[in-house]
Amino acid sequence: MRVGIALGSNLGDRLGNLQQARAAIHTLPDVAPPFLASRVFATAPVDCETGAGEFLNAVVEFDYHGNLRHLMKELRHIEASLGRPSHHARNRSRTMDLDLLYAGEMQVSEKHLEIPHPRMTSRLFVMQPLAEIRPELILPGQEKSATEIVAALQKTDTVGPLTNEW
Repeated sequence: MRVGIALGSNLGDRLGNLQQARAAIHTLPDVAPPFLASRVFATAPVDCETGAGEFLNAVVEFDYHGNLRHLMKELRHIEASLGRPSHHARNRSRTMDLDLLYAGEMQVSEKHLEIPHPRMTSRLFVMQPLAEIRPELILPGQEKSATEIVAALQKTDTVGPLTNEW
């Protein structure tokens, strides 16, 4: 199944953090090509503490043939390896944030696993990079494509690409 992961960082070497996380995801068990990656987007912090720095955000997608709970654990290990504490307050500055956005057509609602990600369609900083790599994707439970969701979000928000290469 195709799996989408959002990457975000606003502390330390933000671009380096994204690059290291992407490289680590490539090496995870049960991850297989084709591997898609959006450009990196610079975005203002959303609901973060006062004075929080700008985020760099991107989305990657790949084939995944394993257990999604195991994938979530692996993503948490990558975050920790890049300096994110295991107990981190929500919507605070961070060296790395990895969110499992979707997994094929699956819909899961458990305490530690919600697929598709419950807030992704209201966040331009997630949807714009996703629409770049999967413009026609219609997420489970949605009627609009990623591109259509972005168009609606752009009426109230803006996100600009930072770089094509990362």
